[in-house]
Amino acid sequence: MPGPKPPHPATGPPLPHVYWLGGGSGGAKSTVARRLARAHGLTLYDTDGTMADHGQRYDRAACRRLEAFKHMTMDERWLLRDPATMLTTFHWFAGEGFDLILEDLRALPPDTPVIAEGFRLLPALTARVMASPRHGLWLLPTPTFRKKAFTARGTLWDIPNRTSDPPAALENLLQRDALFIHRLQHETQAHGLATLTVDGQRSEDELVRAVAAHFGLTG
Repeated sequence: MPGPKPPHPATGPPLPHVYWLGGGSGGAKSTVARRLARAHGLTLYDTDGTMADHGQRYDRAACRRLEAFKHMTMDERWLLRDPATMLTTFHWFAGEGFDLILEDLRALPPDTPVIAEGFRLLPALTARVMASPRHGLWLLPTPTFRKKAFTARGTLWDIPNRTSDPPAALENLLQRDALFIHRLQHETQAHGLATLTVDGQRSEDELVRAVAAHFGLTG
């Protein structure tokens, strides 16, 4: 499922010191990235952690989806639209704010390797600044794994409970996220980028080792 045409953020030259770990929410990206950063002396760049800042710095003319989202009620965001519409109108899934991610990364010292992680690292955009396909990997959680991960974190109902119909909102969110994973599968294939299915068959240690091996991290 191809996504909406993303905005054209400033790209500039490739970032050879950056490893990109994208994928769906609940796919263990943060856990893997933290462990790789500690083990290999990488600077960790968490795109989830920048959302509040980027939600203030964004260009309103270029980020129309984000501007509209900010003015919606919780029911308008998660209940009154079908999952497919939620997917195509969600600002981060459309690449809005990716230029701010690049600004942040280019401001970091280039002599220290960086691991950037988060669902906002869309393959079509990341491919423009990736030094090598070996520097990018997308973790794709299965629906069952993703739901278990949210339940274990205690966050499964955080958003739904802020609507007037939590069960319906949760179902919409889960379906939207499944559609996003499907889109990531198509985008990574189109750009010759690697993915790794996260279904619980690998232990956490095995998953970390698999990602490190793809990136060529040793020691």
